[in-house]
Amino acid sequence: MVEIRQTIENVTAVARGETTRGCLRLTDFHIVFTAPPLIDESTGKERPRESWIAYPMIASCEFRPTPPGTGRDSSLRLRGRDFYFVMFHLEDTKAAHDAFNFIRARTCRLGNIDKLHAFNYHAPKPERAIKGWDLYDAKAEFRRQGINEKLHDKGWRITSMNKDYSFSPTYPSLLVVPTKISDQTLRYAANHRTRCRIPTLTYLHPVNNCSITRSSQPRVGITGNRSPQDEALVAACFSNPYYQEAAPSLSQDTSPSTTQQDLSDKSDHDSSDLDRTEPEILSPGEAFFDDKGKRIIFGAQQHNLIIDARPAINSMAMQVVGKGSENMEYYKFATKAYLNIQNIHVMRNSLNKVISAIKDGDISNGPPNQEVLAKSDWLKHITGILDGSALIARQVGIQHSHVLIHCSDGWDRTSQLSALSQLMLDPYYRTLDGFIVLIEKDWLSFGHMFHQRSGFLGHEKWFVTQNDAMAGARIEPGENDGRGEVVEKAMENAKRFFKQALSSDKEREDSDPDNFTPATAIPAEQESAPVIEDQATREKEISPVFHQFLDAVYQLHRQHPTRFEFNERFIRRLLYHLYSCQYGTFLLNNEKQRIDAGLPERTSSVWDYFLSRREMFTNPNYDPEVDDHIRGKERLIFPRLNEVRWWYQLFNRTNKEMNGALDDAAAAADRVAKAVQSATATPQSNSSAPNSATGSPHPPASPQPGISTSKTFGETVLAGVEVPRVHGHHDSEADIVGALSNITRGISSIGIGGLGGLGNKVAVGTSADSSVREQEMTSMGVDQDVAQ
Repeated sequence: MVEIRQTIENVTAVARGETTRGCLRLTDFHIVFTAPPLIDESTGKERPRESWIAYPMIASCEFRPTPPGTGRDSSLRLRGRDFYFVMFHLEDTKAAHDAFNFIRARTCRLGNIDKLHAFNYHAPKPERAIKGWDLYDAKAEFRRQGINEKLHDKGWRITSMNKDYSFSPTYPSLLVVPTKISDQTLRYAANHRTRCRIPTLTYLHPVNNCSITRSSQPRVGITGNRSPQDEALVAACFSNPYYQEAAPSLSQDTSPSTTQQDLSDKSDHDSSDLDRTEPEILSPGEAFFDDKGKRIIFGAQQHNLIIDARPAINSMAMQVVGKGSENMEYYKFATKAYLNIQNIHVMRNSLNKVISAIKDGDISNGPPNQEVLAKSDWLKHITGILDGSALIARQVGIQHSHVLIHCSDGWDRTSQLSALSQLMLDPYYRTLDGFIVLIEKDWLSFGHMFHQRSGFLGHEKWFVTQNDAMAGARIEPGENDGRGEVVEKAMENAKRFFKQALSSDKEREDSDPDNFTPATAIPAEQESAPVIEDQATREKEISPVFHQFLDAVYQLHRQHPTRFEFNERFIRRLLYHLYSCQYGTFLLNNEKQRIDAGLPERTSSVWDYFLSRREMFTNPNYDPEVDDHIRGKERLIFPRLNEVRWWYQLFNRTNKEMNGALDDAAAAADRVAKAVQSATATPQSNSSAPNSATGSPHPPASPQPGISTSKTFGETVLAGVEVPRVHGHHDSEADIVGALSNITRGISSIGIGGLGGLGNKVAVGTSADSSVREQEMTSMGVDQDVAQ
């Protein structure tokens, strides 16, 4: 039953430039706007229209009281974390003021998570039957990967040394480590890694037994501290005595092995492998075929990588506070690569710029500001994350090598890279059940700080009252608040006293709209509840890390539409439920905290929601067949970086509104590139070149030996490569960049269409435009229209 705390009649809602008259009701966990029902022409029945907004979904709320004697309505302007914008005009200023205070109290004055909806949500019977808290079994997942204590040793073992979380409170209770490393050695090694987050296994490739391990940064410091135990641990992770001989050098007409039996005899690989060079692997757009459509196999000697996701300068700066990155003189069995992925503050600011480009989504149905979108660098960041993940996937799946990933503490960028690379490597993670396991393993159990990065308990600064003389000016549909002179002045006045809210994201709540029980209205003014310190929202720690991961998943889904069992709606809905706080899955920061708080017993799992509606979130085009001999059915998938696009459905916009300029610029770049290629292919009568065809451009610069690089928008994902001094072999022959490459980069650099360097060659795809904000009820599969 839902208790109504306040009811306000004759409220006008404005969204996407359209107005709707209705009733606004405030409950303990939702804002509910009810509009007059529509008549279904086919059935003649009324179709209810209700818009539900969960309080944790509110990213900002602006109250504009009416100055006395103006005769204008007061207003509440809301921005949701799912980029839904709505303005409510209320005739009664006191009612508007009370509503503002009540919404603020239910959003940012709760004090602790126990007052969130998750602890009061009564799941319907279909959800209760799922038991989502029990879906992830770490032992079962590693058993699926081939680590089974009852079978032959693959070089890895399961340790329970963290079963009570005393070894590392932010790590899972079950850890998989090299067999040859004792628990005592692990305890010594833990002192060399921040928060004792030692290198531990997250993925073992079923074909070649190569691994992905993850950790936090080492405690190197200015004095260059080292740990023989840490060095031994990393070496053990990278030495697999059961690794079988690598595939031969680049050859054609065959496919990568897909069964363990296809591999050759077992052999050890030591650091001498690093002296051997490897062929450059495919660029993201080339997949597993050459220019003539001929099948290619890639293989090479083992070349193990330590991935530092940070910019190199950031890593070096951490040495001042006793941290930093590995000194490769002590890890001569590997090469280190910096990926230049920016920190949480840069990503938060990037999303804020995206919000600035679409901030008039309530009062205007106009397109977003393309110049501001481009300057946000959001797509550049998504591309960098995808590029780094593809590098890891190639090293493991194609180069048959081991990879260790870390950033700073190993729970933000590390989780992104680890999960995305596994998504590219393993078809299981592209199923609905497998994707759930992936999130449980690499995000929840490995301690991504969902609570601190999401700010579930809100912040006082997100609520602003405009009391200046301009506040009474009513904004009508069609006016542009970002460009309107009156409103712009009001915004400037407000910003003198308040800082605009950071981050964003939202979607409609799943509750039964019919079970309303009238209740006595309570005073709108509510005292702030005492805030539990470790649960308080810290604005500077909020960042869209998981949002970026889901955006990257969307890009892979869009480019490989038949390789995922789940649909786009599932990804978008998952982001909504990150912020809805209807389920306990994403609350708090790590496995230990969730168990200590009793979340599995006191709350429902978000997987209950999705799996009880499996059909709703299933991709009808999904093809589960895996066959490396058939194009489009390969086991491995990789991103085409020049086809990264805005996730327009998430922003409640059409594809043309968000991606039109990108597609136009890509088409223009494609035309110019084809013209240049055609010109350079024209035979020259007096040419002294050999008789062989010379139409193709010169090869691009060679990659660092052993490192598989792929290009982002005009630059490589690698910010730098560090190898031990013993490996001094390098080909000094000058690299030549062809005319086509220069033209392509030139077009990218001038930013056609205000793209800021995104004008690479692209195969433009088509997809249905949809600007309608999805809203769902808890009743199974029933969708309701948005009151707009």
